[in-house]
Amino acid sequence: MNSNATPSPSKSPGTPPASSPIELLSPAGDWRCATAAIENGADAIYFGLDCGFNARHRATNFGLADLPQLGQMLRRRGVRGYATMNTLVFPSEMPPLVETVKRIAEAGIDAVLVQDFGVARIVREVCPELEIHASTQMSLTSAETIAVAERLGLSRVVLARELSIAEIRKIASATDMPLEVFIHGALCVAYSGQCLTSESLGGRSANRGQCAQACRLPYELIVDNEDRPLDDVKYLLSPQDLAGYAAIPDLIDTGVASIKIEGRLKTPEYVANITRHYRSAIDEAVAKGTVTVSEQSKREMELSFSRGFSPGWLEGNDHKRLVPGLQNSKRGIELGRILDFDKDRIELHVAAPLALGDGLAIETGQDSQNEAQKTGGRIYELIDSSGVSCKNVPAGVTVWVGFGRDEINWSLVDVDQVVFKNDDPKLNRRLRQTYEVVDPTARQTIDMTVTANVGQPLQVVAKLGRGIEVSASGDTPLDAANKRPIEESILREKLGRLGGTPFELGQLIAHVDGGPMVPMKMLNDVRRELVGQLESKLSEPPKRSINVLAGESLLQPIASEQAAESVSPQLSVLCRTEEQIEAACKAGADYVYVDLHDVRRYAAAVQIARGHGVPIAIGTVRMQKPGEMGLLKVLHRHRPDAILARNLAAMEYFRESDFDVFADFSLNVANHRSAQWIRDSGASRITASYDLNRDQLMDLIDSLPSSWMEVVIHQHMPMFHMEHCVFCSVMSPGTNKTNCGRPCDDHIVQLRDRVGAEHPLQADVACRNTLYNATAQSGAEITSDLVSAGVRWFRVELLEEKASDAKRTIELYQRLIAGQIGGHEVWKQLDASNRVGVTRGTLETKRNPLAIL
Repeated sequence: MNSNATPSPSKSPGTPPASSPIELLSPAGDWRCATAAIENGADAIYFGLDCGFNARHRATNFGLADLPQLGQMLRRRGVRGYATMNTLVFPSEMPPLVETVKRIAEAGIDAVLVQDFGVARIVREVCPELEIHASTQMSLTSAETIAVAERLGLSRVVLARELSIAEIRKIASATDMPLEVFIHGALCVAYSGQCLTSESLGGRSANRGQCAQACRLPYELIVDNEDRPLDDVKYLLSPQDLAGYAAIPDLIDTGVASIKIEGRLKTPEYVANITRHYRSAIDEAVAKGTVTVSEQSKREMELSFSRGFSPGWLEGNDHKRLVPGLQNSKRGIELGRILDFDKDRIELHVAAPLALGDGLAIETGQDSQNEAQKTGGRIYELIDSSGVSCKNVPAGVTVWVGFGRDEINWSLVDVDQVVFKNDDPKLNRRLRQTYEVVDPTARQTIDMTVTANVGQPLQVVAKLGRGIEVSASGDTPLDAANKRPIEESILREKLGRLGGTPFELGQLIAHVDGGPMVPMKMLNDVRRELVGQLESKLSEPPKRSINVLAGESLLQPIASEQAAESVSPQLSVLCRTEEQIEAACKAGADYVYVDLHDVRRYAAAVQIARGHGVPIAIGTVRMQKPGEMGLLKVLHRHRPDAILARNLAAMEYFRESDFDVFADFSLNVANHRSAQWIRDSGASRITASYDLNRDQLMDLIDSLPSSWMEVVIHQHMPMFHMEHCVFCSVMSPGTNKTNCGRPCDDHIVQLRDRVGAEHPLQADVACRNTLYNATAQSGAEITSDLVSAGVRWFRVELLEEKASDAKRTIELYQRLIAGQIGGHEVWKQLDASNRVGVTRGTLETKRNPLAIL
């Protein structure tokens, strides 16, 4: 046989498969999950590597040695693969990064997900053809922020979960960047990339893949220094899980490229279940324009994992619906309340079907730390209302449910407690059957064009959706048929025999002339030849240009521009009240930054600083969403000396102004190449990320001109930064900022954690909440080392301090950076004068997680 292969142009980077208007992207924490996703209809998977740079370090993940096999499997099945490299990376960790990118590119993996600006730069240098997707942890929440980040060479942006359909539509209409949106799974209460809680409380950074899920713990509400009882509402920061199936038609209409299922820590049964239902929902939306999910489908998804389902932020802010506060962990399907119980049995009127072997959980109240208690086990017997034993019962009946001996702690059980079905062995077996298969069930579609003319060899051209085209021909010219010339139906039947391969026949176009006779053996041989060619092509990764030396050149430190020793250390003070501004100016602060919760107060703030001859910078909001550029215009009108930019849109807006632009910690600069990119984007001074401990901070300072950097050496760590408003959720009859009555203006609020720490809660001008660590963090003991390393700008951040306390704190740090006292003396005096003491916090080299985690 003769054969040849002609490549077709590939589709634009970051776009969904040609067969669907939107890509379905599923998680793959290991090989079984990857197979489960593929066999249940995923268009793409995302996965982490066990060598680091991965925001789900607790998943099994894949090794670098697995990548060639994984890439080949994905290509054979027509599924795209994205490697997650979505953590911050420190300078000393960057050398292995180049080799990792090289191996990913060589294996033919389609894209990498990146949070760190410096990592994105290295990826682009090592392999220009490898797609870069901006992780949701890059905190891109508007077309304006995307326009800045696009300079990194991005192919796609994963939007923050906190955006509504209306906001996503505005973004999509203002950018050509392909967009990815989370559609199902766990919701973080804090903006991804902006949560410092695990880092602050236990040295386990969410930006490094080590989130300890402090949002799932119980908290007590303190209002104006008095406890505010909330009855059963304990989990004030634990959102229900996202189930966005109803939004799929609208997301398709917005032009979103991909919808994403969360869950790299979940089981393969979960991946199979959720992928299967969303595949069906997308197909229905394409065919009918609507999505209808049956009660059975909802129950099946809840059984795989559910803290209760909600549309998240897709329908806009409804803080009460998002965080009811009643649970924090998997519940499953709510069956009903206990009507009666006796030895080894409970009586229920069930809201869902039950069968022997199903797993049940009974909520039995709270323990001494306000955590929900549960007891449960598997169903050992079912007895209906007439006393007959059953193997299963439908929804809507009253039944006695029996458990195995000693499975239930009956001392905790009582009438009226809520019972959940949290496991269904039959469902799990059915799900496993979808991916524990010998022959592929999800297949790539091959379109064929057949030319069968008398006197010429049979010609068949086959095309795959990835732009791959192959052809094969018969080895002899076709004769005219005496009785039965070949028909299209026979061609389709014979060429479509693709069982045992990862392919299925799609469209077949037949050009038949002269009534030829085509031997069946010839058709079989041509089909096998086509399959062999396709398999061979798909086994080879795409050819890419890889430049290791270009990547390695970015590992080198950036030479200093000037001798920092000739400049005296300077102290800036961030203030949150007019009284603090006055105190900072009188104490001799070299610069005052202001972060106020009412934009109307900025005029007075600027006036106070100018009256003392102290330069002033105004801090922007941390997140900028569609329609919020007006907030930046308001700041511009007040004519400060500088802007403390906390997002990329703010940096871009002010870069051409006559103000200095200082990049704040929220831009997550952790290495010299991210710092350089931020400098090139308009920042004259850069605040180091709060994810750096002492050694990592010194590593950063040693890798770049120290004059670029500002280090915060005293602050209350901003832990959770949230679109969710606790004030509205539990202190207002309203559901969002349009009807909440703004209790944040009238009350002082703290949240008390399990170890008794009372963390201040504040709302910014955009109604976003920040929960601050109750204990101040001091870097006094490393300040002398930073001064010796050439750092010349240090910052003290005030929170709720009175003017007298603020003045004392500022003066201590002024003496410290001047070398008049040592860091230990500062730390000791602060610890003695502060109501809850101070901590070395994230700047400790060795981390000892606290009891709260």
